[in-house]
Amino acid sequence: MDRRTFLQAATAGVATMAQAQSNTRSIQTPALDIAYEEHGDAQGFPIVLLHGFPDDVRAFDQVAPPLAKAGYRVLVPYLRGYGPTRFRDASAPRVAEQAAIGQDLIDFADALGLKQMALAGYDWGGRAAAIAAALHPERVRATVIIGGYTIQDVFAPQRPASPEVERELWYQWYFNTERGRAGLAANRRSLCKFLWQTWSPGWHFSDEEYNRTAPSFDNPDFVDVVIHSYRHRNGGAPGEARFQEMEKELAKRPKIAAPSILLYGATDPLARPGPDVTPAERAVFPALVARRVIATAGHFLPREKPEAVSTALLELLKT
Repeated sequence: MDRRTFLQAATAGVATMAQAQSNTRSIQTPALDIAYEEHGDAQGFPIVLLHGFPDDVRAFDQVAPPLAKAGYRVLVPYLRGYGPTRFRDASAPRVAEQAAIGQDLIDFADALGLKQMALAGYDWGGRAAAIAAALHPERVRATVIIGGYTIQDVFAPQRPASPEVERELWYQWYFNTERGRAGLAANRRSLCKFLWQTWSPGWHFSDEEYNRTAPSFDNPDFVDVVIHSYRHRNGGAPGEARFQEMEKELAKRPKIAAPSILLYGATDPLARPGPDVTPAERAVFPALVARRVIATAGHFLPREKPEAVSTALLELLKT
């Protein structure tokens, strides 16, 4: 798809997206009532688009229209702790370890009766997509992973990174303190906006665009979910007992067998992509179709360069 065709499809989808915002659906899974938006042909092959932290389904407003126009069923869920998604049990632990996010995706697919799907995601959503593809290869036809392979071995001590990388991870160390929890609770909208600004330094989003997503951070579980995510991955909080065996499987860094395209924002300070595919990437993506570093884009690539995401999905699904 060339840029002109992409823009035509995206423009045609604006009215659809505006209506979708007022027609959010919900599906019940064992743990959650997952809110989601749906676009395109209900009988089309399903594509699930997964947002990251701190973001919501609006990240894919310009990614979904070209996919829907091509005949696909496009599903965009709110992750646990975001927007209208809610825990079903008021006493359930508000955890967000990687296994929980990955299982949420499989539960979502089961609830909708999706036998197979294509996945695209970044940040938390990219991790969820990778986990689903790695542990349930029969369910995933193709993946577009933004930001690289991020499945973690949560049992092994994390090695220190370079000072430049450690500096960019300040928010994780902050969230591992009670001051950080209090700071996120008190300043969730301004803190998340600051992360948008610093993680995509070349992207000049409007207040209007940010304010369409910011209410998702008012979810009553947002703070607990975010804090647990960053504490668990750094050894600062226990996981949920039911995910122990799943975490052991993930610690082995399982391969993703589905045909995959890796996308990186060239200016993403968290991913810091090199120009060429690495041996580590080859090892975990044996069916790697392409690896692309998108010039001028940062961490929020689906918002900054949506055509890169939709084009990659269409390329994989037409082969």
